[in-house]
Amino acid sequence: MNILLIGSGAREHALAKSISRSCSGGKLHCIASNMNPGIARLSTEIVVDNINDPNTVLQYAKQFNSSLAVVGPENPLSEGVSDVLDDAGIKVVGPKKRLAQIETSKSFARDLLVEFGIPGGPQYETFDSMEGVGGFINDLGDDFVVKYDGLAGGKGVKVSGEHLHSNEEAISYCQELVDSGGQFVIEEKFVGQEFSLMSFCDGTTLKHMPVVQDHKRAHDGDTGPNTGGMGTYSDVDHSLPFLREGEVEEARSINLKTADALRNKFGEGYKGVLYGGFMVTSNGVKLIEYNARFGDPEAMNVLSLLDSDIVEICDAIAMGTLGNTNVEFKNKATVCKYAVPEGYPDNPLKGEVIDVSSVSDPDSLFFASVDIRDGKFIEAGSRTVAVVGVGDSITEAEKIAEAEISRVGGPLFHRTDIGTNDVVQKRVDHMRSLR
Repeated sequence: MNILLIGSGAREHALAKSISRSCSGGKLHCIASNMNPGIARLSTEIVVDNINDPNTVLQYAKQFNSSLAVVGPENPLSEGVSDVLDDAGIKVVGPKKRLAQIETSKSFARDLLVEFGIPGGPQYETFDSMEGVGGFINDLGDDFVVKYDGLAGGKGVKVSGEHLHSNEEAISYCQELVDSGGQFVIEEKFVGQEFSLMSFCDGTTLKHMPVVQDHKRAHDGDTGPNTGGMGTYSDVDHSLPFLREGEVEEARSINLKTADALRNKFGEGYKGVLYGGFMVTSNGVKLIEYNARFGDPEAMNVLSLLDSDIVEICDAIAMGTLGNTNVEFKNKATVCKYAVPEGYPDNPLKGEVIDVSSVSDPDSLFFASVDIRDGKFIEAGSRTVAVVGVGDSITEAEKIAEAEISRVGGPLFHRTDIGTNDVVQKRVDHMRSLR
């Protein structure tokens, strides 16, 4: 089986590693947006081209005689890459364009929950002008969130009290969105702890992965601007220390109901990874947003634990036979930490050399926004490399991850606090106080 991987970040490097461990014996090809050295090492061939153009992707799929394609990032999904591949008879892991609206349109996701009576949604309104904006913000009081309605690389959300410190700032941000022609959603702000639950989905059956907690803010102590994610952790029991018994099951139920709703709405199944971003509150589990693919960094956590054959899983997703497929994960804890360029995310350095030669376990290293120039690894301007520590506890996994990420040389920084006892305990104490 020839497999085509679309995308070239750390998430896709993690997928490439999993595919390379498969018993399928297939050849891996990749169409990439940068020459990721980790993926290049594992691929029969990697080409840098426009991964968001469906016809370009289809051309390479035919050239490589691909029988299965795995779509990593969200932008190709939003442009209909899966549709074109499926029409050509190539099996695809990644939902079609209209099903991917669960991520690409915040208003679509919210409206779907209401239409099908799925729990966990907030009070919300959708706007494309300033009419009614001020009144609705006043109705929500001090607890509201403004979300750009399209894709924004994880940076289109502004939260009252964190990014918006007054109603005037909120009105100003909404005006910016209107001026740029953008639709946006204003919704009730949930208070609690976030967690991610990703589920393999073949249109009918879901197989759930361990839950993970991401850290979006750039600096220690959850300070600084929002990013695509600075790091993540998961626990041995595939839950998280601040979650009570039954709360993971609540999230699983919401994912299942959402998959059912998408199938009922469009008459065809969602095939790929359905990623729910949840928040546990004093009033149960709430849905923050959906993503239509593996998370990044979350993919590194869960794929480092996957005990089953990823190619078998992907084939079952595409064929609708996931219910007959074994999906198992090791009972270990993980901590993932990203090293990012100085100045990230607002003004990141580019073109500087990084050195990974001191990393003691290369298999724990995942390349992201990195190019190769004259045999050297070069920062390409976004999150650079990640490492994952795997251990018998979060504490053990964190020590491994911190030691390894500290061995990466170059003008980089990382969050030292992700997965530490202090941060995890703060999450537990926060939920205890809310409850």
